[in-house]
Amino acid sequence: MKSSLITAFALMLLIEGVLPFVSPARWREVFRKAVLMEDGQIRFIGLSSILIGLVLLLVFND
Repeated sequence: MKSSLITAFALMLLIEGVLPFVSPARWREVFRKAVLMEDGQIRFIGLSSILIGLVLLLVFND
């Protein structure tokens, strides 16, 4: 289990690092827009991400 969590964390860091590496200006603009969002909008995005991740785990987990 520990190995799986470390792998998942490493993959998250790899994916999160692509946009700032490839296009720092675009990343900065996305971040600027996120700062201007209301708390409810950010929570909705977070909840959507959780639910999509949960569905993917349930569907594709052997």
